[in-house]
Amino acid sequence: MKCVVCKNGETKKGTTTVTFDRDGITLVVKEVPAQVCTNCGEDYVDGTVTREILSLAERMAKTGSQVDIRRYVSGAATPC
Repeated sequence: MKCVVCKNGETKKGTTTVTFDRDGITLVVKEVPAQVCTNCGEDYVDGTVTREILSLAERMAKTGSQVDIRRYVSGAATPC
């Protein structure tokens, strides 16, 4: 797909790091599958993966955790 940010590059399969910071909770998830622009490096994470990361952040909030760094594992219902 054409990058919507730089409008010049094409995206290809790769990985990225997602940082989620809300209401005193910081979650960093590494090695997240994404489409990455070959020109500017902008990354695009699909909806399914985004929902998994948001679900993980919700569970993290319920446990009282403030900071967590994980490697992405498909199916966030299982611990990373």
